[in-house]
Amino acid sequence: MFDYQKNHRYFAQTPESIKASAESELASLGAEKISPGFRGIYFSADAATLYRINYKARLITRVLAPLVSFECRDRNALYEAGRSIDWNTLFSADQTFGVISNVSQNDNLKNSHFAALCVKDSVVDHFRTRTGKRPNVDKDAPDVWINLYVDKTHGVINLDTSGGSLHRRGYRKQSVEAPMQEITAAALVAMSGWNGDKPLYDPMCGSGTILCEALMAYCKIPSGFLKTRFGFFHLPDFKESLWKRVKTEADREIRDLPPDLIEGSDSSSEAVKAGRENSSLLPGGKMIKISKKGFAEIPTLENRTILCNPPYGIRMKTEGNLGDFYKAFGDFLKQRCKGSEAYVFFGNREMLKHIGLKTEWKEPVEIAGLDGRIAKYVLY
Repeated sequence: MFDYQKNHRYFAQTPESIKASAESELASLGAEKISPGFRGIYFSADAATLYRINYKARLITRVLAPLVSFECRDRNALYEAGRSIDWNTLFSADQTFGVISNVSQNDNLKNSHFAALCVKDSVVDHFRTRTGKRPNVDKDAPDVWINLYVDKTHGVINLDTSGGSLHRRGYRKQSVEAPMQEITAAALVAMSGWNGDKPLYDPMCGSGTILCEALMAYCKIPSGFLKTRFGFFHLPDFKESLWKRVKTEADREIRDLPPDLIEGSDSSSEAVKAGRENSSLLPGGKMIKISKKGFAEIPTLENRTILCNPPYGIRMKTEGNLGDFYKAFGDFLKQRCKGSEAYVFFGNREMLKHIGLKTEWKEPVEIAGLDGRIAKYVLY
């Protein structure tokens, strides 16, 4: 019996800066005994809740099911722990697997890559001894993801029940340079508190990530709606009938998008095309209007909720140009967006000083290697 079967405890990985929001989301989906951990959240759940969280959560990246906990003194202890797991109950030698490892403060394990290789060897040797065959490793899209976490001498080997990062919703078939990560966009929507009481507009929509996340949030489209497989399919106690029931119940909650509730625009024809194609993959996505124009060409955006992710250096040549760009955008908000609230993600927090507006609040959001900020502006 695996550890998660004994105590029904799981671990949801999420960026530290949005952990409080992720905890609230987990609670709303039925998680219990929630407690924070390093780079994530521990929680208890029955099988239905585990499936529901993987299918609906927007602010977490993975849910890990602990298989075995052990004293990880060195490479040998790690290898033996891996060999002790009955991998045949999780997948077959004909399927592929991958290992993600995170090792901290262990004197006898060289690094996370070395530890991952030890786990890989233990898995391969287990199958070779039992079946005479060995499964292949796939570093990009394996059938099964195995996760190793070692802190000092405490080790845990987990099965990734999400089957890869949950930020890959499946709608981003087309992209542009420096796209916003889906969980960052979901956090922006969540922190804005937007609930459809005002029309939402993104004046720099790029490939439409914010628009898609706003659509999914308002229309109650599960974040995993376009996913075809999850890691929990490989759990030995997976119940397909229960999963189908959870999915059906979630899908029944999907509602229509009213006309003109979500709109966006961008100065790039390529971005507009990508945004239209991506949003069209989601229920109601074709109702989102996306037009080609820069923000300076928009006559007015009054009484709206404005969400956007302006360029933060990757697509701009110099900081001087970038500062001028943010000043012009600040003038646009002040002069043409009266009665609106704007929530702006600053991938480069230095640009906060160039926009020329007083923030109602600003919060750190450190996701995907960015030390960013989300700022709220009330435009009187």
